[in-house]
Amino acid sequence: DTRYTQDRELSWLRFNERVLEEAKDESVPLMERLKFAAIFTSNLDEFFMIRVGSLYDMTLVKEEHIDSRTGQTPEQQLQAIFKAVTPLYKQRDKVVEQLESRLRACNICRMSMDEMDTKERKQVENWFQDEVRPILSPQVVDSRHPFPHLSNKTLNVVLRLESEGQQFLGLIPVPQSLPPYFTLRERGLRYILTEDVIAEYAKRLFPAFDVKGKAVASVTRNADISPEDETYEVDEDFRQHMRKLVKKRARLSPVRLEFQGGKGDKLIPFLCQRLGLNRDQVFKTRCPIRLEYAYALAALLPAESAAALCDPPFSPRFPACLDPQRPILPQVLERDVLLFYPFEQMDPFLHLIREAAFDPQVASIKITIYRLASRAKLAEYLSAAAENGKDVTVLMELRARFDEQNNIRWAERIDRKSVV
Repeated sequence: DTRYTQDRELSWLRFNERVLEEAKDESVPLMERLKFAAIFTSNLDEFFMIRVGSLYDMTLVKEEHIDSRTGQTPEQQLQAIFKAVTPLYKQRDKVVEQLESRLRACNICRMSMDEMDTKERKQVENWFQDEVRPILSPQVVDSRHPFPHLSNKTLNVVLRLESEGQQFLGLIPVPQSLPPYFTLRERGLRYILTEDVIAEYAKRLFPAFDVKGKAVASVTRNADISPEDETYEVDEDFRQHMRKLVKKRARLSPVRLEFQGGKGDKLIPFLCQRLGLNRDQVFKTRCPIRLEYAYALAALLPAESAAALCDPPFSPRFPACLDPQRPILPQVLERDVLLFYPFEQMDPFLHLIREAAFDPQVASIKITIYRLASRAKLAEYLSAAAENGKDVTVLMELRARFDEQNNIRWAERIDRKSVV
């Protein structure tokens, strides 16, 4: 009896809809609301890569699998997901458009080329010619040039090209080394997204063709890989095993196509055919496909605007149970200390590790690490401890989802410092 149960995936989508509702909340500052729209978007990306990817894998199994909570097959669950996601895209479009309209009143404007005056267009053109164009790799798909691999979640400017009465597809992958937007130098915070700049000057990249249509597209690929599902030799370095899995993830099957701008009447069927997608796996959006740039925008605001449009920065407190004027190590030896991060500062813990790294009475350090930032003082202190002759043992989680590569790099760097 499934009347009292609900589909796990649809339940998760309702949770993410509540995240989007935070972007509608009038009591939340405008820039924070835009960030909530970005969080909703990144949540949805991971949902398709993992949850939808897992269901997609089940559809390839010969044995029919019936979900015990809903009584549905994986194919039925996927259809229900695609049907539920479509209105969420429409909600996000409406929310982002309203937020951008409100932000324009505060002189924070996402610009199009048509809105710019001659001086502003010249700024953008110079940036495109000097910094963008040299690293672009435009491609034409025809009988001599096969359809290329589209990496997971990368942006691509897609073009419908025409030459001598024949139709072609043009592709311009947006390099991830480029910033997400270009800021204009005058009159407040005015910016244009990198993909919009590339689309504007696409004609220069295909001089032998007429551009009949253009849009921005992004492919989401299945990323649901478990190390236990792959063969693993007992004597194989697990870091190498995880590196192979991360590399394999980049080439798994597509599960979604996002499409922004243009009607796409001829582009979408062609892309679906080449990617092996159905039309219900295509989601059109009016707002930008990627919204991560919202986090960086807040840092560009003047102090007065930031105070009005952002939440006040949170400052964690120094733990009341510790004396900031004394070394941490003796205090911890006197009694146990429990830190509540992020409400309390992480500094006492880092000070503890640093003191231990240089204390002649410390013989060993043992620690478990789940994730590390690209730059981490903790790893530096552990390396210093190893160089000082301490017995340092680090248990690092290499399977932290979507952070595996970073953790593998840190594991190798720490290992080179003679850390176990």
